[in-house]
Amino acid sequence: MSRNLANPPHIPGPREGRPETVAVVAFGANLGDREDTIRNAAERIGRLPLVSDVRLSPLHETVALTLDGPDPDVPGYVNAVALVTTRLAPSILLGMLHAIEDENGRERHQRWGDRTLDLDLIAYGDETSTDPHVLLPHPRAFERLFVLEPWLELDPDAVLPGHGLVAGLVDELRRLGRG
Repeated sequence: MSRNLANPPHIPGPREGRPETVAVVAFGANLGDREDTIRNAAERIGRLPLVSDVRLSPLHETVALTLDGPDPDVPGYVNAVALVTTRLAPSILLGMLHAIEDENGRERHQRWGDRTLDLDLIAYGDETSTDPHVLLPHPRAFERLFVLEPWLELDPDAVLPGHGLVAGLVDELRRLGRG
């Protein structure tokens, strides 16, 4: 025996997706085949779901920055920045970046220690976040030439939320002899 239900349960329709946003991701490596690791990581990011484009900057060689400051006796870093067009939420993207680090043998024994791969989420569009798990923009990006210079090469009009034009930040760091 069947009954006619006057009010069937409401089934919600599909949710509207997150709009595409350009995230800025910084790359660094000072162990192993640094250049290949960075290029492969950029390709891996490009294969993530909801990522439609990855533009990688030229690679830059830099002196290692340790807790005590620049150290030319530590293996040097290769750094780059990618502009990643994605619909992933910032927290999900960051989690996937950490997974890619792990895939590349990243070990977290010492803060600012040597690493096979370091991926930092520098900015996510113009979003800001004080969540300790996803700080946006990255709290030290404004003082790091090894992040700002490659970013500027990709986008001469880049803006670091809360800090202004990347070109102005680069000029100021160079003027002060920092970075």
